[in-house]
Parts: sequence; C-alpha cells; structure tokens
Amino acid sequence: MKEISAGGVVYRKQDGELTLLMIKDRFGKVTVAKGKQEPGETLMQTAIREIEEETGIKGELGPLLEIVHYTYEHPIQRILVEKEVHYYLVKALTDQVTVQVEEIDTVQWLKPEAAWELHEQAGYENNRSVLQKALDTLGIQVI
Repeated sequence: MKEISAGGVVYRKQDGELTLLMIKDRFGKVTVAKGKQEPGETLMQTAIREIEEETGIKGELGPLLEIVHYTYEHPIQRILVEKEVHYYLVKALTDQVTVQVEEIDTVQWLKPEAAWELHEQAGYENNRSVLQKALDTLGIQVI
C-alpha cells in the first residue's frame, strides 16, 4: 500500500525575530504538520490544509524542501505502507495556534536553535534533513 502526504516547516518573523512552529505529536515525538493527500488535491493544497487543520495556522507556501520516503506497518491492517511525504517551507500568515487534539499534544513557536535542539532530543530521524534544509533556506545556521 502506498500513502502520499504533504506538510511543511512553518516559520514567522515578528519584531525581527524568526521562530518555527514545532509540534509534539500523540506519540511524544517532535515534528512538523503533515497529513494525507485527499482525492482531487494537489500536494501543495494538502500541505496548506494539513497545517491549518493541525495547528490553526494559515500559511503561504514556499519552496519544496524535500520528499521523504519511509515504510511503516499499518497499526490496524498489519500491512506494510510505503509513505512519501512532500515537505515545503511555509510562511505563517496568522499567529493564533489551535491544536488538533486528536493528533497533536502541543504546538509551540520556538527560536531556530531551540527548535533544532528539541528535534534532536525527541524528533523523527527522517525529519532531520527537512528541518536542516528549512533553516538553510532561511539563512539560519544552528549546527
């Protein structure tokens, strides 16, 4: 079975300070907003919709950062799923966070260094390069 998703690294600049929107999911892992593509949607529409559904943030899509591939076992059907996730850089157009409680534990705006450190401590390994590419694109060096 194949599953295609899209999401993004959301950022904002306020008073000259850059922050990133980081999520702690229901498994306690640090990540960014993403979700499954619905029929008739483009990947770009999926990314924007999922970010808004999971965090309440409206965003403006930027460049594609990376396409990540991995496999996992479906928890109910017990079959192997080939997952493909398209990650974009997304500029926040709103600030007010509304957490989708079914999937998300917490959402917070963090300075790039804090976002990187939190990801290194509790993030998904396959998101490391996505976050690094977002920081590179934004001209931020944290390592």
